[in-house]
Amino acid sequence: MRGKVRDLSFFLSPMIIMVFLFYLIPLVMTVYISMTRMRNWNVDRYLTEFVGLYNYDRLFYMFQHDPTFKAVVLTTIVFVGITLMINVFGGLALALATFFINEKSASSYRLLWLLPRMSPIAVYSLVWYYFFHGSEIGTLNSVLMHLGLISEPIPWGQVIPWGAWSIIIFVNGLVGVSFGMIVFTSALNQIPRELVVAARVDGASSWQISRRILIPMIKWHLLYVLTWQFLSLLTTYPHLFLLVQWDLVNRDYGTTLALYVFNTAFGRGEQDQGLAAAAAVILSIIGIIGGFVTLKVLKFERMMRRPRGDF
Repeated sequence: MRGKVRDLSFFLSPMIIMVFLFYLIPLVMTVYISMTRMRNWNVDRYLTEFVGLYNYDRLFYMFQHDPTFKAVVLTTIVFVGITLMINVFGGLALALATFFINEKSASSYRLLWLLPRMSPIAVYSLVWYYFFHGSEIGTLNSVLMHLGLISEPIPWGQVIPWGAWSIIIFVNGLVGVSFGMIVFTSALNQIPRELVVAARVDGASSWQISRRILIPMIKWHLLYVLTWQFLSLLTTYPHLFLLVQWDLVNRDYGTTLALYVFNTAFGRGEQDQGLAAAAAVILSIIGIIGGFVTLKVLKFERMMRRPRGDF
């Protein structure tokens, strides 16, 4: 028993050290800074000025009375909710679709969907900047005007709220859907082909095989992708940052809570690290609660039970 514990400690210790150094310590520091008046990174003046829950009271007051902050919160909910469904179910649909075709064609389709993830963030964002641009140079506006469907350019990203929301969801959804596709494809390839062949012999369609055989056998992977994507979307902001900075989308309805934290702590002008840290703590709490709820809803405990039989 001691030998097993020693072996486990040896293999787990690098990850435990990484979690401690790069998650727990920063989290504790963030909680502490959230209870100070830290501004403009003036550590000498503000780091020891403890104000308790003052910054959290400010956030609560802003949520009640500040339309801009309300837009940020609402954008976060819409963005995470819709993009999460696209990433998970879109990735599953792509994996299932390529599962039933020959491997050469399937590989080509997968590579095509991987291009957004492999592209540099700035290059990828720039492509959609010109596509959705609100003037005549915008690809979408140019095509629609040539077809006679619109008479003048439409500033798509400035149509609030759904214009801005649609763009940020679309841009991030194309990146995220490939992650689910990779994980689900790997899982499907581990399922014995004999099961699919037997189902085909019995006359089952591709949809019946997917619903009755394939999807039930990749519950673990569904749980992983759903949880990972939820936490990832809750904290992502690189693509949003560029789209907002380039004025492609409305600043209020293109900003999520994660981007609000970044702009408040590191943006131009007055920087308020205390307020940003309080928002980051709330974001962390939401992520922890959301992760536990996901595990509970998908019955993680049941999946962890030792299977019946003789072992």
